[in-house]
Amino acid sequence: MKQELVQELSKLTKKAYRKEIGECTDAQIYQCVLQLVKNRMEDRPITRGKKKVYYISMEFLIGKLLSNNLINLGIYDEVKELLEKNGKSITAIEEAEPEPSLGNGGLGRLAACFLDSMATLELPGDGIGLNYHFGLFKQVFKEHLQKAEKNKWIEKKSWLETTGKRFEVAFGDRKVTSVLYDIDVIGYERGHNKLHLFDVESLDEKLVKKGIDFDKTAIEKNLTLFLYPDDSDEAGNLLRIYQEYFMVSSGAQYIIQELKEQGCDLHHMDQYAAIQINDTHPTLVIPELIRILTWDEGFTIDDAVKVVSKTCAYTNHTILAEALETWPLAYIEKVVPQLVPIIKELSARVAKRYKNPKVQIIDADKRVHMAHIDIHYGYSINGVAAIHTDILKNTELNHFYRIYPEKFNNKTNGITFRRWLLSCNRELAALLTETIGDGYKQNAEELEKLLAQKENGKVLNAIDDIKQQKKKELAAYIQEKEGISLDTDSIFDIQIKRLHEYKRQQMNALYIIHKYLEIKGGKKPSTPMTFIFGAKAAPAYVIAQDIIHLLLVLSEIVNNDPEVSPYMKVVMVENYNVSYAEKLIPACDISEQISLASKEASGTGNMKFMLNGAVTLGTMDGANVEIRELVGDDNIYVFGKDSETVIEHYAKADYVSADYYKKSPVIKEAVDFIVSEQALAVGHKKNLERLYKELLNKDWFMTLLDLEDYIKVKDKAFKDYENRKKWKKMMLVNIAKAGFFSSDRTIAEYNRDIWKLK
Repeated sequence: MKQELVQELSKLTKKAYRKEIGECTDAQIYQCVLQLVKNRMEDRPITRGKKKVYYISMEFLIGKLLSNNLINLGIYDEVKELLEKNGKSITAIEEAEPEPSLGNGGLGRLAACFLDSMATLELPGDGIGLNYHFGLFKQVFKEHLQKAEKNKWIEKKSWLETTGKRFEVAFGDRKVTSVLYDIDVIGYERGHNKLHLFDVESLDEKLVKKGIDFDKTAIEKNLTLFLYPDDSDEAGNLLRIYQEYFMVSSGAQYIIQELKEQGCDLHHMDQYAAIQINDTHPTLVIPELIRILTWDEGFTIDDAVKVVSKTCAYTNHTILAEALETWPLAYIEKVVPQLVPIIKELSARVAKRYKNPKVQIIDADKRVHMAHIDIHYGYSINGVAAIHTDILKNTELNHFYRIYPEKFNNKTNGITFRRWLLSCNRELAALLTETIGDGYKQNAEELEKLLAQKENGKVLNAIDDIKQQKKKELAAYIQEKEGISLDTDSIFDIQIKRLHEYKRQQMNALYIIHKYLEIKGGKKPSTPMTFIFGAKAAPAYVIAQDIIHLLLVLSEIVNNDPEVSPYMKVVMVENYNVSYAEKLIPACDISEQISLASKEASGTGNMKFMLNGAVTLGTMDGANVEIRELVGDDNIYVFGKDSETVIEHYAKADYVSADYYKKSPVIKEAVDFIVSEQALAVGHKKNLERLYKELLNKDWFMTLLDLEDYIKVKDKAFKDYENRKKWKKMMLVNIAKAGFFSSDRTIAEYNRDIWKLK
């Protein structure tokens, strides 16, 4: 195998650059290894079966693919050794790969993990999405503010493959042509599926002028420029609908075409296809399929509704009302008038059967509720963590649960642990293989075998040594990228996730202020602390950008204070993405999962941290609940009000943040610092005052409700860290219990209960 690889790579470098392997640049080597991997992928047969799942999602945060594909093909170590013999570092080669900008947060990362697991389990299952040229945006920091620039990632030679397939997509005022690109999805040691990405043929990248500004009305030229373009105005809202319909129309046409090629009788489409709708963005696939079947295939409306309702399933990813999309009917009429009669018919059928206004598709304000279409005309509705599904059934979607109890089910999220262990923490993976064998690579539940080593000092020390090594690697990377030096003997407390008030990065910031003031007052911590953040805020989300501003202001104040910086550092990494996550997660000591209870559907970052030996500090929200059940109270730090209390506060509308501010000197001092002379000397008055007023006058996600308990429990976690023997055992238990959160398990459950592929 090794000699064969040497010959193949040497042949590729000579053909492309007329050079030997050792003479090529890292970028040239990357292009040749990319081709080598593609050649190997072609040798692996596509996974086929009578029935196939089409996982349709607005985002797929796939991350860099080179190392993941090398691992899944079983040739990573051989390629690494081959490159080293030629004076090349595989790490440097990996750095040359641009990261595909096809997703943003947990929703997109989950979709990517699911595709990997479908392939690994040899389930016929393809992804359907859009080929964004600039993704969300590239984040840069200027004057302690987030600025957005276009994030160009597509190169002439990439993982994208042209397919030659084209589809016409008709809108109310124009037609466009979609072109299909594929990315191969290779499972671990077996399986081969595809990620289908649609692009608009008439796209014009030159439409983007300054930053990420572009003409939102030039639909033919802008459809696949950006993920989630700013929808704070009517043009942005309309563009979102154009984008969503472009994706689902292209996808629906592709699915119908593929089914016909199989000889499928479309009246029995559900026996050949399961369409999983990932959150509400792809909801229009339901009326679009009905349109195609009635307009082009001669179906009656009854027959079309019947078969589509047996084919489509819906995953709910949120408890936040604003994330359950609703669109003015007039907007849909403007963008896709051909769907309006179908949506009205679907709504009328619901209205005839159910009088409750809360379950209608078109409400009294003539707004179309996308989730309601999914629930009425899909055969499965699933939440993504046990507590999330319970909240959906008991409160948020209770009106629907009473109508369709049989449709509701839970599928706790999972992660592709091979990427989040074998790829980004190969040292820990090697230790695990040496200690418990390599069965865990196929069956993550085998990580539990590690529990037998809980009293083994040698194994505990080895885990701790790897953590220290990863902290040093991260510190070197942050020094290079951010220009900030870190103490690797400090506690690395990390919060990396989308910037949203409900995830409460602002609460972590208030803790940092509290600690800063303590140190200034003479109370020095016995172990230094390093607080690391990574997050992008949506361009129209003003308060989220203000929180980023506060964190950057705190970073400057803390890191440049000679009295405080030996004990504490604050870092907000720039342009956080999967590649950065792969360096941050293995180095983490304390994993911040501090969303307001009842607001985080699941979380998947919490699982990745746990797998890499971090200890969770969190509320009883999302998958934190299941983490606690698995590791036990001694191996997690829990704080804050529970979901029942929070839901009751919302129901009674009796939470007043100012009351907490007035009652607590600790809270008052921390909040007041935001608009102190010291903060204003570094930051912008407008941003800091707006955030200050938000916390005092609204605080919709109840930061001040949990702040004192958060301080108390976090202080305890920091103190416990000093008991090294205890902490090492906590690390081991978290790693050992992480197997449940494998996306292989999640996908096996989807297949068993929803898709029934084989």
